[in-house]
Amino acid sequence: MSKIKILTALFLFVCIAGTVQAQHTVFNPLIVGVPSLTIAPDARGGGMGDIGAATEPDIYSQYWNPAKYAFAYSKAGIGLSYTPWLTKLVNDINLFYLSGYYKLGDTDRSAIAASLRYFSLGQIDMRNNDNQLIQTVSPYEAAFDFGYSLKTSESFSMGVTLRYIYSDLGSGVEGMYPGSAWAVDIAGYYHKYVMLGSSECLLGLGINASNIGSKVSYDGGTTSNFLPTNLKIGGSLLFPMDEYNKIAFNVDANKYMVPTPPITDSLSDRQAALNEYYAISPISGIFKSFSEAPGGIGQKLKEINWSLGAEYSYQDQFFVRGGYFHEDPSQGNRQYFSLGAGFKLTSFQLDVAYLISTVPSNPLDQTLRFSLSFDMEGLRNLMK
Repeated sequence: MSKIKILTALFLFVCIAGTVQAQHTVFNPLIVGVPSLTIAPDARGGGMGDIGAATEPDIYSQYWNPAKYAFAYSKAGIGLSYTPWLTKLVNDINLFYLSGYYKLGDTDRSAIAASLRYFSLGQIDMRNNDNQLIQTVSPYEAAFDFGYSLKTSESFSMGVTLRYIYSDLGSGVEGMYPGSAWAVDIAGYYHKYVMLGSSECLLGLGINASNIGSKVSYDGGTTSNFLPTNLKIGGSLLFPMDEYNKIAFNVDANKYMVPTPPITDSLSDRQAALNEYYAISPISGIFKSFSEAPGGIGQKLKEINWSLGAEYSYQDQFFVRGGYFHEDPSQGNRQYFSLGAGFKLTSFQLDVAYLISTVPSNPLDQTLRFSLSFDMEGLRNLMK
């Protein structure tokens, strides 16, 4: 079991960063730290193929696009999401996510929000070559953030989030130390009703540049890895079918803003090239991520992940969702369908999502997400 867990941790580290090697595929993996920051935490977005840059605002917008909170329909809300991760391999890797927001003032033009993320990799028994137990470690990654969003016009808002990140992949193990970092998200959201024929539809456009910040080191500062800095761009169109039925079509595109590591012919040359790579500053790395790659523009296009999803709602109480996520085989080969459903009362909503892999031997297959959301304004009115 200990070997399985170690392999699981390694798989997580590279898969979420887009670096799992598909068979017969030549690739040059990205090198990032704290990859769990890119795991979609909630069942609504997860049920639509990991989408949320431009969907209607909800309590979990802090992860997808914090600028959406300025257009939230309720005064305040709080949500808790739980994801058992890699259940085909182990049963003690979990993601917990707590998020909430509050709209300021009487005009509701601005909002504050916060979230707490905790990703546990369970317990791992570290053994020597003679299979003797050295120690047991409990690696985890956590992040806390605080954000502010503001309507700059009746149809556009901006948001910014400050995040503290802590990653402990094995305290006490020789040569390994916990890492920490600071990062910011910068987001924008366009929200406008448009006429399509005789129907008034809601058009949403969103952009979120997330995890822009310092590097993280696991060896006491000798080498430092880039955070999983990501650019997310999305669009959404909500179409009212009649008085009771609505359907929304959504699309997201994601690209890591992390430079591609060098490719060399010899081990000595590679070490020198990697030393130069590790010396790149985070801001320089963002610019290099759009301009420099051994495979040229073709490789850059392959680094873009796509999500397509739809959400059907009946009386804004019952929800059915579906989506598809695609990542190029050279960048990780995460390809899957997702299904989801939700039920909403006056002040309470429950959502569930299920992942179905379309590639063989994917440990992410059959992943479940559960989310609870509470409308604080609705709860207050209910108490009255």
